[in-house]
Amino acid sequence: MLSNFLKLTWRNLAKHKTHSSITICGFAVGIAACLLISLFIRDELSYDRHTPDGERIYRFYVEYHYQGNVYWSTSFPSPFAQTILNEYPEIEKVGRLFPVPLFGAGDRFFRRADQNQNFFEEGFVWADQGLIDTLQIPIVQGDPRKALSDPRSIVISKKIADKYFPSEDPVGKLLVVNNNAEQPYRIGGVMADFPQNSHLQYNFFMSLAGTPFGQRETTRWTQSNHNTYALLKEGVDSVALQEKLKNVIRNHYKPAFEAEGSVVAKDIEEMVFIKMLPVRDIHLKSVGILEPGGQTRGDIRFVWLFGMAAVGIFLIACVNFINLSTAKSANRAKEVGLRKVVGSNRALLIQQFLGESLIISAFSFALAVVMAELFLPVFNHLLNKDLSLPWMTWQFPLLLLVAILVVGFLAGLFPAFYLSSFKPISVLRGSLSMGSRSGSIRSVLVVFQFSACILLIIGTIFVYRQQQYILSKPLGYDREQVVMIEGTNVLGQQIQSFKQELRKLSGVESVSISDYVPIAGGTRNGNGFWKEGRSTLDPAVNGQRWIIDEDYIQTMGMRLVEGRNFSVEIQSDRQAAIINRRMAEKLGLSNPVGSRITNGFAVNEVIGVVEDFNFDSLTSEIFPLCMNFGYASRIVNLRLVAGQHQQTLDSVQSVWAQFVPNQEFRYNFLDESYAAMYENVRRMLSILTWFSVLAIVIACLGLFALSAFMTEQRSKEISVRRVIGASFASILQMLSLSFLRLVFISFMIAVPFSWYLLENWLNTYEYRINLRWDVFIYAGMIACGVAILTVSYHAFRAAHRNPVHGLRSE
Repeated sequence: MLSNFLKLTWRNLAKHKTHSSITICGFAVGIAACLLISLFIRDELSYDRHTPDGERIYRFYVEYHYQGNVYWSTSFPSPFAQTILNEYPEIEKVGRLFPVPLFGAGDRFFRRADQNQNFFEEGFVWADQGLIDTLQIPIVQGDPRKALSDPRSIVISKKIADKYFPSEDPVGKLLVVNNNAEQPYRIGGVMADFPQNSHLQYNFFMSLAGTPFGQRETTRWTQSNHNTYALLKEGVDSVALQEKLKNVIRNHYKPAFEAEGSVVAKDIEEMVFIKMLPVRDIHLKSVGILEPGGQTRGDIRFVWLFGMAAVGIFLIACVNFINLSTAKSANRAKEVGLRKVVGSNRALLIQQFLGESLIISAFSFALAVVMAELFLPVFNHLLNKDLSLPWMTWQFPLLLLVAILVVGFLAGLFPAFYLSSFKPISVLRGSLSMGSRSGSIRSVLVVFQFSACILLIIGTIFVYRQQQYILSKPLGYDREQVVMIEGTNVLGQQIQSFKQELRKLSGVESVSISDYVPIAGGTRNGNGFWKEGRSTLDPAVNGQRWIIDEDYIQTMGMRLVEGRNFSVEIQSDRQAAIINRRMAEKLGLSNPVGSRITNGFAVNEVIGVVEDFNFDSLTSEIFPLCMNFGYASRIVNLRLVAGQHQQTLDSVQSVWAQFVPNQEFRYNFLDESYAAMYENVRRMLSILTWFSVLAIVIACLGLFALSAFMTEQRSKEISVRRVIGASFASILQMLSLSFLRLVFISFMIAVPFSWYLLENWLNTYEYRINLRWDVFIYAGMIACGVAILTVSYHAFRAAHRNPVHGLRSE
């Protein structure tokens, strides 16, 4: 019986080569896309799954309600960690991470104490011994119990140890960071490299022991800079614990703010809430949470988006299979009728058709795996990942086998029952000869296919337009022709001389010393601000305090709308401030120039106001900003003369070598760094575009084969029409009208659904485009054009075919 089924299946596939090829290829393309998307989703969901006891580890964050807005931040006061460990027996261990670039986290130059050559490395961060204990970070060299216990100790990653201490034990050796040879760090241990799917991507842990960041920082509850992690004891209810943390606000935050005379103290219990996020959710569920240090995070919304795309493509491929199988009903009707006449029952026919479906599924999966392997390098390039098919795991082959059986069974279920339901007498009388044109279920499936395609077309166009709007939107500053030289803090007292030498170069328009750059990842310093004398009466206006020099505004191409710039010749400018319009608005300064404002530590007179400019992602609003005069020396910014970049950069590098000959020259263009902020979104857009094209191609393959069979079934009608003088246009209209009707129905379904989804997505952006009807019209025109082009091929062949061939059987 099995041998007979296989022979019949093979003969049927071989008899209709074009149809079989389209069916298998369409199925394979859809499955290959699903495989690739599944690899991406699997990788995104795997973050921090390797962490021991990860189900019991949480990172805390603050939810802050202020003036009708809600903000989230991972920053906590220094004493928070020890306090919750002491007061909550549910907590077993706590650890702190200090990723604030303002205090030296991020990228640094360093060298071995016994060498002179400096090297640039990324991934410096402050941490305490508790972090190693809480996250159970493997220490491969050194004592894991005290690797970060001592002041000015440092833990390095294994790849750093292998790179700079080959064939040596680095534990106990000294490192000089940023040329500060007077205060070197002693290596306390070597940690295993963090895997790619870890939310922590650091190479250096500098000890927090004995390292205060400001006056009374280690005991102060009104200064927040630390990320705090906790390992809960077995069986602890995290939701109940989170509820108990309200007592921390009441017993510690509130008294501290009251002691400083803050007006928010009385309402702080209704404004500030402590939340807990599982460590395994940090990568995908941290969107919107302010996290110092500029770590790249994923987005659970993209996972859902790609998951839905995979399901949509898979369903389109399955719909193709069902449509193509039922479209052959007239061709196989006599086969079914004759087999029933000679004694075959319906159960055997269902088994045969399901068997054919399973064989096609097996062929399709085999081809899909080959396609996925071939296109995986391209997919990895688009995602900037290193994904691979998990051949070495036993689960993957098993999943493939199960998928072949399940997909083959489900996709073939309807065609099997449909084809086996033909009555012999109806078949032999020929009453099913027109059956392929009257399938209401098939029409519903075509509508589903084109609804999904139109939805993808509309979504792709709007996502593209939104990203282009972001990348081309006026930002309030000129990011073109600006170069940022990194690591200039190692120049020390020579930095002003370095600046003056750069100003002499003909290709340099202006030079500024400041690492407060208007892109994500630049130095940030959040402060509360008040009008002078109102700090105990009004809630603070939360904003940024930046340190800039007298040339910053010119170098960044910002516009001064009121007052004047800083001047090195006016001594009082050291206590002055330039603010943005948003700060003036939030503080209620109708005439800001001459007003006096304070951040609780110093009082500044406002001497100028700049136009608002974006200094973070355009998904967030512009924050109030206060700029004070000074030199934040980690970055020197240059505005170059257009058209002389390479020549000028060579000259700049020569000047650099004169000042620090033992240090690498590193720079970035501001516009490129800005574009990098949206690199992940651009990658997702590229992939979404390709999958949209793929879905359309799959739908076209099905429509191509379906129209071929429709044309074949109407060949006699077309021949008769040709004999009586019908034109090609009328035949094309006859064949395409039914398909265009289905496309129109698809369009009417897809438009409101896509409008709802896109409106909600665009609302996540502070600056967004409006939904315009022209895109919906374009999408409908594309769908109609695709349908007409697909059908017209067969219409052209049928119309130019000799009518004698269509009427020969008569």
